[in-house]
Amino acid sequence: MDELIALQRDTLSRLPQNIDRPRYRRSALSPGIVHIGLGNFHRAHQAWYTHRLMQQGEALDWAIIGAGVRAGDAAMRAKLLAQDCLTTLIELDPRGKSAEVTGAMVDFLPVTDENAALVARMAQPDIRIVSLTVTEGGYFLDPDTGGLDLHHPDIRHDGANPTTPRTAFGAMVAALRLRRAQGAGPFTGLSCDNLQGNGAILRQTVVGLARQSDPTLADWIDAECSFPNSMVDCIVPATGPREIAIAQEFGLADAAPVTHESFRQWVMEDDFCAGRPDWDRAGAVFTPEVHAFEAMKLRILNGGHQVICGAGELLGLGTIAATMAHDGIRAMFRKIACDEIAPHVPAPPGASVPDYIDLIEGRFANPEIRDTTRRVAFDGSSRHAGFLLPSIRDGLAKGMPVDGLALTAALWARYCLGRRDDGTVIEANDPLWPDLQAAAKAARSDPAAWLERVPIYRDVKDAPRFADAFCHWYRLLAESGVNATVARFAERQTV
Repeated sequence: MDELIALQRDTLSRLPQNIDRPRYRRSALSPGIVHIGLGNFHRAHQAWYTHRLMQQGEALDWAIIGAGVRAGDAAMRAKLLAQDCLTTLIELDPRGKSAEVTGAMVDFLPVTDENAALVARMAQPDIRIVSLTVTEGGYFLDPDTGGLDLHHPDIRHDGANPTTPRTAFGAMVAALRLRRAQGAGPFTGLSCDNLQGNGAILRQTVVGLARQSDPTLADWIDAECSFPNSMVDCIVPATGPREIAIAQEFGLADAAPVTHESFRQWVMEDDFCAGRPDWDRAGAVFTPEVHAFEAMKLRILNGGHQVICGAGELLGLGTIAATMAHDGIRAMFRKIACDEIAPHVPAPPGASVPDYIDLIEGRFANPEIRDTTRRVAFDGSSRHAGFLLPSIRDGLAKGMPVDGLALTAALWARYCLGRRDDGTVIEANDPLWPDLQAAAKAARSDPAAWLERVPIYRDVKDAPRFADAFCHWYRLLAESGVNATVARFAERQTV
């Protein structure tokens, strides 16, 4: 192998000809966006759309500054600053790989306990959008009301200590307090997480937190800031040795390359109080019909991930593609998606739900994408609640099938026992893992105990069609294992 080229600003001209790279002068860029929770997905998605505009000579005043509020974000910061915030994106298509280097990001703020650097930078008037990917479980939602969880220790801290916040949302409130005092005006808060109505939830979190310390500020934020709803979609695996090796195959030494599939979608409301890039010129869609796109994606793609990942993990299938190569699991996915999810999903403008299921099935089965079942199974307590429960509720309300969704819940309960079918250990994989394990252990003698103890099921646990099906599948999993149970389900006729 030829000597690897270290990815840095000064080495861009030496990249192999088959690697696209920034054609704009990065020294001429000026910031307009702070992105909190800067990881692989953001770099493969929102940052890529911004980079594409810059390649056209546009949006040069919308460069991105990265930020994080977790101690672990400091490691990403160090890697990216060492390579001038450049990223190698590698598209993994069964027809072949391709690579490009993107440069829309220009800085990464220090990660500190009290978020002083983040607050100060968001308070500057050149920042007009603050975007976030903090995961669907990161919005401090009260499991009982769906509102802001005012009892969470971090929310209580930020309410009592508004100038030294722990959370991303507390930092946003602190920055907006400074902006109002300095006459800098509001910014747009743009959630890019997988939540139905993510903009409305972000508004609820920021305004609700501000109200704990300064009701007048909360009213100003609610009136002046905008929080558009959005839907984002691209399968982006975590980076490990394999991904670093793929970058090396292209001749690049990149400490944090990003692999991704060829499909991308970004749909959002056109509601930006302080301006925005023309992301639609790079393929994004601005529409008031975001909720229809959200529902189709969250229920079929994200819900579909939860349908298959429990079975895959229990069988020791390491990737989503390997899981979809299992005939029984693939048939289970298809049956649940078509019979129990799709009937409750209205087609967005210009789209077909059956065609979308076909698209998702193909994307999940892409063998080049090494998306791990463990990553997809992480934080099932948030993901089952957000992606599967709406379909369960709809099926119960309409008298339609929920049998496969009950099987999915049973697979998750078995997963939370922490043992695969071959006896190997499943390590903790949920913020609520101890509670979930306790519920799973109780379910070994009484399957209904899982539904009683796991809070997300409180409004469906007493519905006989769901509860009885769950208990049936849980017992069958215990007696016969995943392979036989999944095969039994796939053979059933729809009722």
